Amino acid sequence: MKYPKIRELKEAIISLVTPAYTSNFPGRPHIPYEKFRGRPVVDNDNCVGCETCANVCPPNAITFIDDREKRVRTIKRDYGKCIFCGQCQDHCITQKGVKLSDKIFDLAVFEREKNIEYQEKELLICEHCHSVITTKEHLYFMHRKLGPRAFSSILNLSLLNEKLKLAGGQDLNVEVRDGLKRKDMFNIICPNCLRQTLVKFLFKGA
Repeated sequence: MKYPKIRELKEAIISLVTPAYTSNFPGRPHIPYEKFRGRPVVDNDNCVGCETCANVCPPNAITFIDDREKRVRTIKRDYGKCIFCGQCQDHCITQKGVKLSDKIFDLAVFEREKNIEYQEKELLICEHCHSVITTKEHLYFMHRKLGPRAFSSILNLSLLNEKLKLAGGQDLNVEVRDGLKRKDMFNIICPNCLRQTLVKFLFKGA
């Protein structure tokens, strides 16, 4: 058309006389709306390093690396990739390990490394096959959750012995004569190795 439409002209006039909708941030502090989802904040005392948040993170902003020699799990959280979906908060098994902040939202930085956070947790390693079981804090959390029923597992009894200092790694000098490594059943051993040992023992005993 040769002339602009009346509707477009009306919108242009209205936009000229109305104030800006955007805020003056960062000149003035920004007050987020209710239920605003900002940066996830980790509570290390209530985070057990169980991998759940890493498994449900859509942009893969949460990753972990297990060092079997040092027995340490390093959790990496890259907030530059975070989309603030809240999955880590919703699926946290303790419901306290991570919470989305309604105040921390300004994540603009010149160096990406400043938006990366690292966390370390002590690992439990199977002393028979050297596979990763889980973190110690994760297992202690399950103890508290299950109560006395948790000690039906030999692995849990081993941790109880360690916590109460009833037995240490060098104190279990038990001579194994049947080749079944039965002393490992009372030490830190993964469920898979324990199952194999029990089955082998059962067949030999039968």
